[in-house]
Amino acid sequence: MIRARLAEAQLALMLLTRLPAGRLGGPIPGLGASAWAFPLAGLAVGAGAAGGFWVAASFLPLGLAALVALAAQIALTGALHEDGLADCADGFWGGHTSDRRLEIMRDSRIGSYGVLALILSVLLRWQALVILAEQSFAAALIALVTIAMLSRIAPVLLLAFMPPARSDGLGHAAQAVAWPVLVASVLIALGPGLLAAGSVFHLALIVGGQLLVVMTLARLAQRWIGGQTGDVLGAGQQLAEIAGLLVFVALI
Repeated sequence: MIRARLAEAQLALMLLTRLPAGRLGGPIPGLGASAWAFPLAGLAVGAGAAGGFWVAASFLPLGLAALVALAAQIALTGALHEDGLADCADGFWGGHTSDRRLEIMRDSRIGSYGVLALILSVLLRWQALVILAEQSFAAALIALVTIAMLSRIAPVLLLAFMPPARSDGLGHAAQAVAWPVLVASVLIALGPGLLAAGSVFHLALIVGGQLLVVMTLARLAQRWIGGQTGDVLGAGQQLAEIAGLLVFVALI
């Protein structure tokens, strides 16, 4: 039992980060079974970004230090989620049929919608971190870690409640997310989130903002491409992270 859980956590790290996670020995767990550990991968990414922010802020202005934190975050994930956001932006608004949208999303080239989505994502997160750090540097560090964990519930929710839009790819391979896996991922992220938010009410506002944008994405994906894909999962994480940081700023 413990060995299986460790293998699932290892697979989550291998899938969602570029951190060295070793090699999987024995039976390889399913991606859906590993979804409970997605917030743990977020913990590793958020902690790395917070560490980069803390070090950079010791000799750089807060604005530049916040950019270093985002660069560390992107490096730790290999821009996996940013790639999904850009592909979704290009596909959703660049095509007129489901098949055409899916074709555009699979294309490795990036279009104007994707570029603009990435620019807005980086700018919103950067400014949120700068404002948080100006009010309380500790709050900015805490937000980096906790929002990184909370935002990785989004892919789990999309996998649990949406059908795959394709017969192949990550979204199809990881479609089986059982209720215990979903509940475990939520509980793992909500604990640190409650400590960071300071109250159940504040945590509810942060999570509520994240759910709102993820539900909007889910509705668009269901209507325009017939379900979720790996790109939709990545876009969900990005939108949840942006929404979480913005609500955090509003609360501060």
